[in-house]
Amino acid sequence: MTPPLPRRRRRRLAGLATATLVALAGGILAVTAGGSADAATIGAGSYTESLPAGAKLPSGCGSMSTNPRQYLTANAPAGPVPTNDWWSSLLFKKGDDCNFSQPLFAGPAAYRPVASGLGLSYQTDPAISGSGTGLGEFHYPYAQHVVVGVAGLNASQALVDGWSDWTVTPSWSDGARTMKATIGHGLPMSYYQITGGDALLTITGPPTAWQNSGNRIGFSIGGHDFVAYGPAGSTWTVSGSTIRSSLAGKGYFSVAVLPTLSSASTADKVTLADTFGQYAHNHVTGTRLAYTYNQAAGTVNTTYSFTTTAREGSGSGTVIALYPHQWRYLTGASPLSRTYVSPRGAMKIVTGTSFSTSMKYTGVLPEIPAVADSSGADLTQITTFLNNELTNPADFRGDDTYWTGKGLGRAARIAEIADQLNLTSVRDSALTVIRTRLTDWFTASSGKTSRLFYYDKNWGTLIGYPASYASDEDLNDHHFHYGYFVAAAATLAKFDPAWAATGRYGGMVDLLIPDANNYDRSDTRFPYLRDFDIYEGHDWASGHGAFGAGNNQESSSEGQNFANALIQWGQATGNSAVRDAGIWLHTTQAAAINEYWFDVRNENFPSTWGHNYSAIVWGSGGAYATWFSGEHAMVVGINMLPMTGGQLYLGDYPQSVRDTYAELVRNNGGEPTVWRDMLWQYLALGDPDAALAKFRANSSYTSEEGESKAHTFHWIRNLAALGQVDTGVTANHPLAKVFAKNGAKTYVASNITNAALTVTFSDGRMVNVPAGKTVATGAVSWSGGNATGGGVGTTPPTTPPTTPPTTPPACTTGPLLSQGKPATSSSVEAGYPANLAVDGDTATRWSSAFADPQWLQVDLGSAQALGRVELNWEAAYGKTYQIQTSTNGTTWTTAATVTDGAAGVRTVAVSGTARYVRVNGTERGTPYGYSLWEFKVYGACTGTTQPPATTPPTTSPTTPPPTTTAPSGTAWAPGTAYAVGAVVTYNGVRYRCLQAHTSLAGWEPPNVPALWATA
Repeated sequence: MTPPLPRRRRRRLAGLATATLVALAGGILAVTAGGSADAATIGAGSYTESLPAGAKLPSGCGSMSTNPRQYLTANAPAGPVPTNDWWSSLLFKKGDDCNFSQPLFAGPAAYRPVASGLGLSYQTDPAISGSGTGLGEFHYPYAQHVVVGVAGLNASQALVDGWSDWTVTPSWSDGARTMKATIGHGLPMSYYQITGGDALLTITGPPTAWQNSGNRIGFSIGGHDFVAYGPAGSTWTVSGSTIRSSLAGKGYFSVAVLPTLSSASTADKVTLADTFGQYAHNHVTGTRLAYTYNQAAGTVNTTYSFTTTAREGSGSGTVIALYPHQWRYLTGASPLSRTYVSPRGAMKIVTGTSFSTSMKYTGVLPEIPAVADSSGADLTQITTFLNNELTNPADFRGDDTYWTGKGLGRAARIAEIADQLNLTSVRDSALTVIRTRLTDWFTASSGKTSRLFYYDKNWGTLIGYPASYASDEDLNDHHFHYGYFVAAAATLAKFDPAWAATGRYGGMVDLLIPDANNYDRSDTRFPYLRDFDIYEGHDWASGHGAFGAGNNQESSSEGQNFANALIQWGQATGNSAVRDAGIWLHTTQAAAINEYWFDVRNENFPSTWGHNYSAIVWGSGGAYATWFSGEHAMVVGINMLPMTGGQLYLGDYPQSVRDTYAELVRNNGGEPTVWRDMLWQYLALGDPDAALAKFRANSSYTSEEGESKAHTFHWIRNLAALGQVDTGVTANHPLAKVFAKNGAKTYVASNITNAALTVTFSDGRMVNVPAGKTVATGAVSWSGGNATGGGVGTTPPTTPPTTPPTTPPACTTGPLLSQGKPATSSSVEAGYPANLAVDGDTATRWSSAFADPQWLQVDLGSAQALGRVELNWEAAYGKTYQIQTSTNGTTWTTAATVTDGAAGVRTVAVSGTARYVRVNGTERGTPYGYSLWEFKVYGACTGTTQPPATTPPTTSPTTPPPTTTAPSGTAWAPGTAYAVGAVVTYNGVRYRCLQAHTSLAGWEPPNVPALWATA
């Protein structure tokens, strides 16, 4: 929805010739101004609860501006009304239907209230417009098959009687007859309660009844199969195009659409009707989301629950249809063999009262690390780019909430990069702009006419004035606009934690967040998760959703910018609830975006559409088009901006990146001529070398309005060094990411707090990150950054704690024992002797003969308690090798075995006592020899900087001996400091400590193999 220039306004889909589809998508949009107001304070900040003079409120039919509850019944839940949902046009009535609503695309069915009841549609054939190389859309449009109602019902309007996380209950009354229906995402059944007449199903054309037995009738219309289930004792009669039942006077029934094919036999249909019939009278009366972030495992676990009420019998559960982003990550259940067709792709079916998913959270970063542009000619170039921004880092293009946000986002990127490179004048200039502009917006002083926020109690919303793109009248895009504010505040909080404190201006940031997506159900100021469709897994942009194609979302990447902002802000301020909400939003939406915007597996879009990318997702389909331009570069680029460390999910499927860029070039008739920076940065996630070549060949382009050349070069150049994102490895820290290039991994972790931490990756790699630093290690190494923020700066858990850890380990590493000590090797390639691997110089190396096996050993001079070995491999690395120890240089014990070696730095935990330590290479990773820049042996960590040496045993051990031996009855306990070699028991099993640490609750020995091994 983002326009390329401030003067442009969001409008209907540009360039589409098909009038029918323009009518489907058409809506009402507006832009407004501001005025003066009185202030309500939060810390040092303030907002107003008095509408500024001349400012506009949300608007719609009747008295919507001041009475958003005018289309609710008395039964509707109290509190702020939901907006930005799949069913919002039923409540937030606007445009040409002030009585009922626009079509409601629930999936698998679609609905539309009318005077006589609820229309029902199930479409399996897409309507496609445009061409495969030009603008175009696909829709599964609403085409009414059945109207479910009460005989004689003629209501003047449909109201909202209730809602839950992904269901809604519309209500009809004409004074003599009433009906309530419950419909929802993932529900093939709709549930009805009626009074004043018979249940009446009006079919679009005469139905074909394939079963009419007792209280159940199955019928076909338009190639689709439906079943109506009445109460026990009831019957159905067919007359022409109507089906009718008295319901045996009980007043409840349900209607299901079946997942049958047109070729299905009657027996097949009856079997499905029997399966569904088990749940027909368990009416769904509520739905609820629950999620957890398992920090130790790097996973996000989500449970979707359905509350059912048995209208007869004592059953529970229902039939549930899952979207692709749900069933791909389903746990603990197996779907049925049948699937539904939907605008999002195939929906698979489970039954019960809930289902759960588990997704990997593979991390975000404050910014790509400066592994390549921190030296040489690249440093010169990036320094020039950054210095060019010294006087105008934000380059604001407008004064409304959206364009202010874009400028703040631009300045935040510059501040992050300049800090990495120690260009403090540029960093501080950007931070000053952020601080000044945010403080201005967060202050609603008396008489102020713009740059302030207004809280409307009736709507439960916070609107910034000047507003833009109908963020006031339609409640559009709050997550887009406010995500930039929160993200910039998170960057500022790293360097000015006092400003970010709740008692200063952090409270205003904490007010913006729940307006867009309130993660706290107990916060009654705002609706729960306003902009986020819990079941479809992504945001909706329009507050009212009053379009023939349902609601829509264009810039999914700006939605992710909001989610990432919550992660960064929560981490910087120590607010784990905000952080975890951001992680759930980000992880869930990343999966949905890759499914529904980029269709990375080529399974969800209609096969005849011709595009592998959708710029706008509609309730009924998708569009290769934008609200503001027909330019192909903008059609594609709108789902990439702003490019930040939170957008790395776009690179989860590198081939899809390359395919989407290739489609852009094909459709455009050549390389893009606008928004090249956004598209090159996107290409860098799939082919970074090609992206860098394009930048170097034409660096005189015009930047996208929220982008800078400094950031574009930094992003592309460093990805060219790091490679592509590695989705196979997670970390126990939210701000961590793994990259791989030619099979060699680089591990990146950012510590934006004021205390050191150790990050553990799921493949066993451990990275020590000093306070305020970002560290890259592995294939490439770098460390930088100067953050001084607060937050939680302790070592992350390796199993999920019940509360955040508060006690850091006594120390994170023992002393370096090997540097400068005598070293020998099995062989030497001319000019690269063994001593060069222990000289402390990463520019010199040992290299062996081109054969297996080979070894290099170091004499520590005396027996030492060992903690870990660090190997810095050159490109000629060891694929399989052992770390061995000895007390006499003759008899060797294998302390650790590595079978997945790679170039770069690798840390291997060892224990026991030894004088000699060697790496014994058994399989080379290349045709060359073994080549080590550095071979470092570290002593055990005991809580001091230098652990005492221990006396070696008199005989050569066959296994690493413990430095201490605890009685077999010494039980493991949290809050206890353990030295390397300490032995404990847990649940009757003996464990030996591998790394000195102070144990925390949740670090039980069987849960943390990095710390304990069975003794």
